[in-house]
Amino acid sequence: MKSTPSKFGKTPHQPSLWTRADALKVHADDPTTTQPLVSANFPVLNDEVFIWDTMPLRDIDGNITSVDGWSVIFTLTADRHPNDPQYLDQNGNYDVIRDWNDRHGRAKMYYWFSRTGKDWKLGGRVMAEGVSPTVREWAGTPILLNEQGEVDLYYTAVTPGATIVKVRGRVVTTEHGVSLVGFEKVKPLFEADGKMYQTEAQNAFWGFRDPWPFRDPKDGKLYMLFEGNVAGERGSHKVGKAEIGDVPPGYEDVGNSRFQTACVGIAVARDEDGDDWEMLPPLLTAVGVNDQTERPHFVFQDGKYYLFTISHTFTYADGVTGPDGVYGFVADSLFGPYVPLNGSGLVLGNPSSQPFQTYSHCVMPNGLVTSFIDSVPTDDTGTQIRIGGTEAPTVGIKIKGQQTFVVAEYDYGYIPPMLDVTLK
Repeated sequence: MKSTPSKFGKTPHQPSLWTRADALKVHADDPTTTQPLVSANFPVLNDEVFIWDTMPLRDIDGNITSVDGWSVIFTLTADRHPNDPQYLDQNGNYDVIRDWNDRHGRAKMYYWFSRTGKDWKLGGRVMAEGVSPTVREWAGTPILLNEQGEVDLYYTAVTPGATIVKVRGRVVTTEHGVSLVGFEKVKPLFEADGKMYQTEAQNAFWGFRDPWPFRDPKDGKLYMLFEGNVAGERGSHKVGKAEIGDVPPGYEDVGNSRFQTACVGIAVARDEDGDDWEMLPPLLTAVGVNDQTERPHFVFQDGKYYLFTISHTFTYADGVTGPDGVYGFVADSLFGPYVPLNGSGLVLGNPSSQPFQTYSHCVMPNGLVTSFIDSVPTDDTGTQIRIGGTEAPTVGIKIKGQQTFVVAEYDYGYIPPMLDVTLK
């Protein structure tokens, strides 16, 4: 896609490409890029709710932050319905799989707190019922702003439409726990424009969500990453030589891969409070490769920009594939060019024996990677599964140049703070 000049004055940039040639290098079950097996005997954080996307409280530079010694995480959460007639089978048994599969339609933002960076206690809803302007509260990022405990929660307001929004509140601590106050006025920020980012009118299967604000360590400006799809009517995109890359003979046929149009979007703030934003051309596109680049986020290390995103097997295009998990790219400057880590982009994928065991990975600056448990087989055939809806074991990775390596596994939901802020 062509870049467009910015009213803000940023130099136009060309999006980097995750090519089909890159994706052909994805190799499942490589021990250096594969999440360890999750036991079917995993503990559940709370058996009254499902949780999935986990958003640790952090500062604007990405550091995981505790407050007065309390760690805080936000999660997409939905009540479990073991006694609801619509989730009982013909024998009156709870159909937890169907309940789990329906969770996105009732997703709400909840928070949890802990003294240990694990053993999370449920705090409750972040916003009271009716505060959010849409039915669903989808993933985003909570930012601790100052020593007064103010927090900006950026998230995605969905149905109708999909709008990047923010709501400001405050974290309050006692000896016994954490409460959140305020979070009463939601401010819409921006929506897909149909020129750089695909709209629902252009594609009923579009994606526009997952805001992740950050301050560029080099230019000091406030930016935001988000998931999107490249603008244009569904099926109209071209998968040309640039998108295909350097493939061997016999791999030139792209099938129906024109329907896969994922991108990592970026916006720049016109103000210091993050209330006024301008969308810029995508940082990275995956046209002809994949249809989802969810929850994009950065780790800044050694003067480099490590861009991480999550994706699924089922969202890959014809002729390429890879495991559910986290994919990564690296550049020397914010606007690239980005190259795929490990040659392929795969950083941490599920093992082929348990392809749906974890998802929604978040790579933290200390090299720890959190995710949630989706489903784990309970028999050798894989036909019987146990639904998760809880925190997965944390994994440690090491980032070295353009390569990553799995080096450690920790307890379930282990998200230790990198710094502690004492409230004033």
